[in-house]
Amino acid sequence: MNKRKSLSKLILLMLEKAVDGYVRFEDFAYNPGFYVSGMREVNKSALANALKRLRDNGFVELICDKELALRLADTGRSKALWIKMKLEDEKWDGKWRLVIWDIPEKRRNARDLLRYQLKQLGFKKFQQSVWASKKNCTFLLREYIKKVGIEDWVKVVESDELSV
Repeated sequence: MNKRKSLSKLILLMLEKAVDGYVRFEDFAYNPGFYVSGMREVNKSALANALKRLRDNGFVELICDKELALRLADTGRSKALWIKMKLEDEKWDGKWRLVIWDIPEKRRNARDLLRYQLKQLGFKKFQQSVWASKKNCTFLLREYIKKVGIEDWVKVVESDELSV
């Protein structure tokens, strides 16, 4: 992963964890270890550039110009959850998550995008339009499916048992 992307991801995850929902630029710039364990220092110009990119993409909002306080926007919160899901290696809760779809050909792009996201999350193909994972991502997947507008053709199922 290149440094630009990793710093941006780090900022999104840090803002997602922030107790009161926002962080001052100076706090993170001078005390990154408080937000991310093991991180000693951050290049201030790289941090400023990453924050500018995040603002330009609508992931973070500037809420106080005087103190340079930032807040995670809704799109940023969604992006942070995807990042966190990819990074987390949580203990399996014993439930399988199945994504089953029959998306029409006219929505092929949405189908391809769904397949791509499932691969990114570590889902495995069970059948042509049935993919399975042990990750606890039901809520996030349902939100994503709704956001993309394919909820009429896609189902997310949790199951205690899966015969292979």
